[in-house]
Amino acid sequence: EKLRVWEPSNAYDFGQIINAVNASKDKAACADLLTITDPKTLPVLLSNKLEGEILLIFIQSLEHYVAGKDPGLAYQHLFYLSKAERFKVVLALLSKNEKEEVQQLFDLLSESQSDQYSLEDLESLKKVYEL
Repeated sequence: EKLRVWEPSNAYDFGQIINAVNASKDKAACADLLTITDPKTLPVLLSNKLEGEILLIFIQSLEHYVAGKDPGLAYQHLFYLSKAERFKVVLALLSKNEKEEVQQLFDLLSESQSDQYSLEDLESLKKVYEL
């Protein structure tokens, strides 16, 4: 049974939903959450709770459920995710395979067209993700 997600109004709510999504590894529910969450609010909603597992399920959900339908939204989430507290720490701890997953999402976005980003934007964001 798919998890039901709702638009979080604060970091605590967001944390609760993320924990449920992460525990069940429900990428479709995570994609729903990312679709209804304004990317600009991600750094605040994540607060200091960003971890490798969370970053990965975000990346996988964006890759498998969001990027194909709305590459602009996927880009915005990647952009604001990189502004979250602990982002650099989490990034440094990703394994080679996990980094490849992030690369796959960037590849997918570079093949898609969106008025939300240019290839230059994508290239500079890739540097932020150390790819």
